[in-house]
Amino acid sequence: MIFNTPLSEIVNKRISVRTYENKKLDIELRKKLENYLATLDSPFNNEIRYMLVDKADNEEMKLGTYGVIRGANTYVITALKRGEMDLEQLGYELEKFILYATSLGLGTCWLGGTFKKSEFAKAINLKADEIMPIVTPVGYSKDKTNVLDLVIRKIAKPEQRKNFSELFFDGNFENLLAEKESDIYTFALNMVRRAPSASNKQPWRILKEGDTFHFYLQHAKGYVDKMGYDIQRVDIGIAMCHFDLSMKEQGIEGKFIKLSPDIKVPDQSIEYIISWAKVR
Repeated sequence: MIFNTPLSEIVNKRISVRTYENKKLDIELRKKLENYLATLDSPFNNEIRYMLVDKADNEEMKLGTYGVIRGANTYVITALKRGEMDLEQLGYELEKFILYATSLGLGTCWLGGTFKKSEFAKAINLKADEIMPIVTPVGYSKDKTNVLDLVIRKIAKPEQRKNFSELFFDGNFENLLAEKESDIYTFALNMVRRAPSASNKQPWRILKEGDTFHFYLQHAKGYVDKMGYDIQRVDIGIAMCHFDLSMKEQGIEGKFIKLSPDIKVPDQSIEYIISWAKVR
């Protein structure tokens, strides 16, 4: 196993937590998180810095479209130098951390976009050539869910997932990939279905060609203009992480590669990103 707990259990357990117990992390637990952040890796080589930061006070912080985070004392801040596959790498790596934190019984919440950055930027000493697209609180989930949590979850509907046949295709975009025909890849594809995404848009579309899987992004309007970067590319990185970790947990070796698949896309909103190929 990649973690000490089966991946499916961790993925099914993870939810966006917005209300936390107002207490500091256990010292040993915090050390584990710092050590894991220091060892994060991915198939890409962009410069990303991660920092685990404790808040000096316990005031509520408004962090963009997901509203108020309550009680959180510790955050992971990200700083990214722009480059090829940079946002996908961030999604891949930070989702590994979030799954690890979940396996330790901690809560997290992806936060991106228009949140106030000043204190976070100061904490990580954000450089002129870096952006800070994502932060996440990490801490002990509060047992009682408040009204705001319930309202946000009702709007986002995170439990609802698109059908298998809406996301995965066989050979071309006209042939739907049936779950019963996906063979050794069924588990990995279902873990992709369970992956989190901004506003639960689930923008990934994956096309199977034999033992190669092409990852496409179906763009939704307004995300780049609103946030200054394409947060849906982070979503693709999260999907890649779920797929890759699932295959590794099964002992199936593969690698991500850039190809030029000669496949007609249904419309211009669908963009090829990368492929995963099984190593024979």
